[in-house]
Amino acid sequence: MPDHPAQPDLSAVIKAYDVRGVVGEQVDDALVSAVGAALARMLKDEDPATGVVVVGHDMRDSSPGLAAAFAEGVTGQGLDVVNIGLASTDMLYFAAGTLDVPAAMFTASHNPAKYNGIKLCRAGATPIGQDTGLLTIREAVERGVPAGPGGGSVREQPMLGDYAAYLRALVDLRQIRPLKVVVDAGNGMGGFTVPEVLSGLPLDVVPLYFELDGTFPNHEANPLDPANLVDLQKAVVAERADLGLAFDGDADRCFVVDERGEPVSPSAITGLVAVRELAKSPGSPIIHNLITSKAVPEIVREHGGEPVRTRVGHSFIKQEMAETGAVFGGEHSAHDYFRDFWKADSGMLAALHVLAALGEQPGPLSGLMAEFERYSASGEVNSTVADQAGRVAAIKEIYGGREGVELDELDGLTVALPDGSWFNLRASNTEPLLRLNVEAADPAAVAALRDEVLAVVRA
Repeated sequence: MPDHPAQPDLSAVIKAYDVRGVVGEQVDDALVSAVGAALARMLKDEDPATGVVVVGHDMRDSSPGLAAAFAEGVTGQGLDVVNIGLASTDMLYFAAGTLDVPAAMFTASHNPAKYNGIKLCRAGATPIGQDTGLLTIREAVERGVPAGPGGGSVREQPMLGDYAAYLRALVDLRQIRPLKVVVDAGNGMGGFTVPEVLSGLPLDVVPLYFELDGTFPNHEANPLDPANLVDLQKAVVAERADLGLAFDGDADRCFVVDERGEPVSPSAITGLVAVRELAKSPGSPIIHNLITSKAVPEIVREHGGEPVRTRVGHSFIKQEMAETGAVFGGEHSAHDYFRDFWKADSGMLAALHVLAALGEQPGPLSGLMAEFERYSASGEVNSTVADQAGRVAAIKEIYGGREGVELDELDGLTVALPDGSWFNLRASNTEPLLRLNVEAADPAAVAALRDEVLAVVRA
């Protein structure tokens, strides 16, 4: 007989890349226990020698209880659980990599307080997505997971110190000039990891919202929204700091503000880190998704690297890194992936690279980043559209007939214009939205092209 009652269609909760939903309505102890049991059975079917799953969680009120329920599902199938407790998502990847075991992270990243979920990976931090196991897990949960033999155990193993030491060995900051840095943890996991990682270095750290609080009382832990950078920008200017860093809720992404309080684009950070990694691995491939600035492949080529363009999303980035042996990969959303970190993304590692690059030379961050900020961009502009395919087809027909225009459909529709400007139009996988990103020579050109495209999209 099944250990858990059969579930309804869970496609709205067990998604393409993770498990995520509203706690108490979509995500509860029974569901995550069933997911833990299904994961354990899948792992044992793939490799009967599998014996351990690592579990970590963020600071949300619901996370410890959900993590414990998940562990019950795993141990009920006869596997052991190593509980690393409070963790950032990249710290969970570190555990999966260094211990070489599968892992589960309880977090809803930057989503509001009422949400929670699970990010899953195999040994070595290889992601588990819809096409690599998550669909199998969902179907097993929907059927009802059979009872297992039981007998698994749970042990505690803190990993924060080992994680910090590993990152500091990858990027040595001990000899940089003293820097003043404001860090906005957004009441998320950066408040847990930053003090350990940056302790004892030539850094004067000014903390903002380091108190772990899953209700996010100060602002959402989503630095991609400019409204959530305002406090950091003000503090950098008021403190006369050299730079500011903002982490999202699970601290796997880091956004940067220069000494003037101006945001630095994630594409520019991708370019900067790519140059530093190419200095260590000359000629290496560098992955970039198709929404990053065209400055990224330009910079990679100028420094002897091989740019590799890919679709948006961590599964595509990590797959390309594995196939090409790339040393680094970056996305427009500030997800940065490192070969030396099991091809996983780490906001903290990206932050260390920025601190090192700034501290190794005498000038301000705005001057350092000037060569990487070559064009202007719109950011993501969303439009609610009932007929997504029809609107994209209309754009394709309009621009495809113009002389010198190049089209490609690697991910949505990308249109490159003769003057060097370009835009990408992609349909959301989960909502009736079209997402537009535009890049051009200057803000006026961006605005003109954005408005021209939106007039068709929103007609």
